[in-house]
Amino acid sequence: MLDNLTQRFTRIVKTLRGEARLTETNIAEALREVRLALLEADVALPAIKALIASVKEKALGEEVIASLTPGQALIGVVHRELTRLMGPEHQEINLATQPPAVILMAGLQGAGKTTTVGKLAKLLREQRKKKVLAVSCDVYRPAAIEQLKTVAAQAGVDFLPSASSDNPLDIASGALEWARRHYYDVLFIDTAGRLSIDEAMMKEIAALHAAVKPIETLFVVDAMLGQDAINTAQAFNQALPLTGIILTKLDGDSRGGAALSTHFVTGRPIKYVGVGEKLTGIEAFHPERMASRILGMGDVLSLIEEARKELDEKKALDFAKKLKSGKNFDLEDFKAQIGQLRKMGGLSSMLDKLPAQFSQAAIHLPVGQEEKMIRRVEGIIDSMTPLERSRPELLKASRKRRIAAGAGVPVQEINRLLKQFEQTQKMMKQFSKGGMAKLMRGMKGILPGMH
Repeated sequence: MLDNLTQRFTRIVKTLRGEARLTETNIAEALREVRLALLEADVALPAIKALIASVKEKALGEEVIASLTPGQALIGVVHRELTRLMGPEHQEINLATQPPAVILMAGLQGAGKTTTVGKLAKLLREQRKKKVLAVSCDVYRPAAIEQLKTVAAQAGVDFLPSASSDNPLDIASGALEWARRHYYDVLFIDTAGRLSIDEAMMKEIAALHAAVKPIETLFVVDAMLGQDAINTAQAFNQALPLTGIILTKLDGDSRGGAALSTHFVTGRPIKYVGVGEKLTGIEAFHPERMASRILGMGDVLSLIEEARKELDEKKALDFAKKLKSGKNFDLEDFKAQIGQLRKMGGLSSMLDKLPAQFSQAAIHLPVGQEEKMIRRVEGIIDSMTPLERSRPELLKASRKRRIAAGAGVPVQEINRLLKQFEQTQKMMKQFSKGGMAKLMRGMKGILPGMH
């Protein structure tokens, strides 16, 4: 996520930290690098100008010049201004109204509106214990209604059927009445997208907004569109009273222009970001934490929150006790730890939130490859007997052939897994003796694609 921007900013941060004192000359050089990094990231030009001017004004002030560590003080200024550019703080979905709270979803076709409805509905059901109903007003796109029905079922929320022959305004009004009568807390209205902004689309969604009076009107935009995402957000913001923005596919965006510009251009908060296709792939957008990630400082708070939410606390405590007691780390433990990583979005997702000095061991795998690799490892371990899992030294040629046949992989895959397991075993011994740095050094080579 935002790899190119983070790499550029990490280099700038390293240079600034090395400065004993700051002058107008080296501040100007640093800001030129910041400007180039932002231009490469496809950030909107007005946002770049505002950020540079603000950083320059504060960098030449007494706070930075008089500091004992001026380089770090300037980085602090850049961090604060990046945060301000993306919005003051995280804003939750607002449900403070007489139920049902209507949430209207807007955006272009292909931005991921329907999937985002599922992600948000699941989040509100599980984390805020809300009774949720979803309805589709997209009567134009083939199978759009069926898609929402499937997504709603996966999210564990109710779906109100509609037909492509129905009028979108009638669907929305009927859904609101149904939600009131059946005591729903939240009603999601998924609207039709278009391939581009057109007058008919804007009139329809404005009419829907007037009819249902939503408490939240969320604009869903594909982060990978870059400058186009910003222009589209601006157009929708002029046509509709948007209350928030959701950026999808941020995990596929190495530049970050949309994340850095959308709030500045529209004045609306970015509430959530979509990462991955799974319905769990949504993260609250915290401007301060995103600024830290961009500057290579990581986002350990989000990582801790994710761990608390996803990890099995009892299993984690049992595993920690086992490590502390010096007992052997076996293949069953190896499989369990890989499963826990999967729950947190995979190893690459975890490394993405760590500071730059630790995330140098980052995974470089094509999209979807990490999940395949994890399933293959689990399949191989499942083909072993309990004795073989607890005593991997028993795995000689004949046993390996049997396991390979059971898992449907060549024997070389068994050998590769055992080598990765040995490296992990050594790493766990190091980690039990202390240090995140040792843990991250040990991670290199555990899984294919790590450097």
